[in-house]
Formats: sequence, structure tokens, C-alpha cells
Amino acid sequence: MDTTPDISAAVRRLYDTFPFPPDPLSDEPPPGYNWRWSWPDAYNFCTGQKPPKLDIRILDAGCGTGSSTDYLIHLNPEASVTAIDLSSGALKVAQERCRRSGAREADFRHLSLYNAAELDGEFDLINCVGVLHHLPDPIRGIQALAAKLAEGGLMHIFVYAELGRWEIQLMQRAIGLLQGNKKGDYADGVKLGRQIFASLPENNRLVKYEKQRWAGENQRDECFADMYVHPQEIDYNIETLFELIDASGLEFIGFSNPGYWQLERLLGKAPELIERAKSLTERELYRLIELLDTEISHYEFFLGKKPVVKVDWSDDKALLAATPDLSVCMHGWPSQQVFDCNYQLVDLSSAEFKFLQACEVTQKTVGEILGNVEMGLEGVRSILSKQLILLTPCDRI
Repeated sequence: MDTTPDISAAVRRLYDTFPFPPDPLSDEPPPGYNWRWSWPDAYNFCTGQKPPKLDIRILDAGCGTGSSTDYLIHLNPEASVTAIDLSSGALKVAQERCRRSGAREADFRHLSLYNAAELDGEFDLINCVGVLHHLPDPIRGIQALAAKLAEGGLMHIFVYAELGRWEIQLMQRAIGLLQGNKKGDYADGVKLGRQIFASLPENNRLVKYEKQRWAGENQRDECFADMYVHPQEIDYNIETLFELIDASGLEFIGFSNPGYWQLERLLGKAPELIERAKSLTERELYRLIELLDTEISHYEFFLGKKPVVKVDWSDDKALLAATPDLSVCMHGWPSQQVFDCNYQLVDLSSAEFKFLQACEVTQKTVGEILGNVEMGLEGVRSILSKQLILLTPCDRI
């Protein structure tokens, strides 16, 4: 028996009751940035180069109340953006959010991910954050989206991880048991869940985990409902995650928080263990990392539809001939102290600062800029590794 319609209806009722995310509406553009939603920066992360075109088509698949849609529109002024969601209530908030922020008009559709085939054409960038794990059939969902991805296009995905959400799962089940035949009354579920937390001993593991990780955002009922009374959730581990990825037929490009997936972060004091881990496959290495650090509560990653052309800039001649541009996801410029795309503070040397200034005001090649800046190619590669610049290969100029 196919329960998909019943589950989808239950998910729709939750988000009609508690539109998510509950980010406040504003009469200004959204604050800060998320480079994963900037096409030039996402393309650069995935391929090592500036994209050949900016007038692309973007799909925000499962946009909710439009926080991601708002960013996608403002960070990609030349792109056309389509946003779909199962909840009509959330879509109304999304439309009002974008209207108030001054975002140009997006194409909002009341549509399930499963029915993405109803959309015209293909998309160069598909954003699907916090959605697939709420589908009764995530494989069907990711395949529907993959079919709408253009050749050379990218998909950014965010799904839950089971190890870091173990305590959440326990509370979800406890609330469900106590709700009994009232399960599906989401307002009652939120009230009941808050009562449970308030009644448990302070040293209770569930209480301590909630206070440590989630209490701030869960002050809002919308967040509490999304976390603890959601009618449908599938949590992944590395093994089941790659089953989902493989089923998409797309190329796994990499996690968009690569620093987390470095074994040296955990076992750096034991080089002999690092050496032994070299015999592991990439997926085995990822599994080892999550087993050793069970705090991960989600995975965020990029997939691509071949051909995705990549450049590593190891060739000095190619790097010298490339043309650099500044990343739009750099805060505090112009200054010798800037925040990179991940909001990490970067102290620029005088030469690095001068190099970036030249990137901003000229369309010269790396080699031409270095003729007036006392810096070598390794300095350029260092700036590139921080995602402060985007490079265009000479054969595209």
C-alpha cells in the first residue's frame, strides 16, 4: 500500500500550521551571505573556476518560507529563480518575504518535489536544503530533481545525520507515544514536548542535549515543531547517504564543509593512525570520521551532472594566464582583515591586499598583476584556497 499521499498531506499540514523557517521578514535584503547560494562561488568551489555564464536558471526545491529563495535572488542578480513547496501557507510567507526585501520577482509554485517534471526546462543550480529527509521516498525525490538538472549543472543538498540526532529521535518517539490518538495535532505535540522537557531532571541526557545544542532556536514553536513533532523524518549515515547519492545518477563533488571531513582534525596527534587510514576508500574514510565524531547532525554536499569540468591550477602557466575576480562572499573588503566565505577572519599581507585590489579594478591576468606585486604563485594559490578570488581560464577569455 502506497502511503505517500497520506505522509505528504501530514507534512503539508505541519508546515501550514507552523511555517518554516520562522525567520523574521525584513524591508531590507537578507543579512550576510551563504556562499553555497551564490552561483559564482558555488561553481568555483566545485570546479575551481568562475562560471562561464551568470544568467542561469535556479530552482529552490522545497523553499519553505523563502529564506533561501531570498538569498538566491539577491546573490544571483542575473539569474532567474523558481521556488517550489508543498505548503501553500509557507509559500505565502515566502512571497511576502521576497516582496518586502526588495527581491525581484521569483516564480513561486505550489508543487511537490516528486512533480518537478511539470516545470519547464532544466536548471543550472538546484538548491534542496532540509527537504529530502522529510519525503516518504527520498530516492524518488532526488531522481525527480536530477532529471531537471542541466548538463554541467550543480545541486546543493542538506539532509539529516542519524548519529548527531539520536537524542532528537528519542524525544520524537516519546512525544508520539504520549500523544496517542492525538498524533498529528502539531500544536498539541509542541505543548506536550515542552512539558516533557520542563518535567525531566536537569541532568537528564535529553535535557542536557537540548540545552547544549538546540534550545536557542527552539524557543520558537516553528523550530520546536520541525524538530520534535515532524510526521516524517529519515536520518542518514555515510553508508545510506551514498546509497541515496548513487541512486541520483549524479556525480558526488564533495561536502560543502570540507574541513569537517579531514581525519587530521581528530587524529592529528597520531600520525601512525593517519598513515593506516590511507588504505581506506574515500567513503570508508568518511564513515570513520563520523564514527569518531558523533556530533554531526547533518550532511551538506554538492552533486553535479556530467560533464562538470574542473581545474586544479597546479599548472603554473595556466595560473599565470588566468584572470582573477573578487568573490562576492567576502565581508569587510577593502581591508587587510576580511572574513572569508565561511566567516573565518583572514589577515592579509600587504602584498595579498595589493593583489586583491588589482583584481577589483582591472581585468589583468594573474601574471600581469604579479608583475606589480611582490608575491609568488603560492601566494595566489593561498588566496584561492580561501575562496577570496575566482579564476577564469585564458581559453575562455
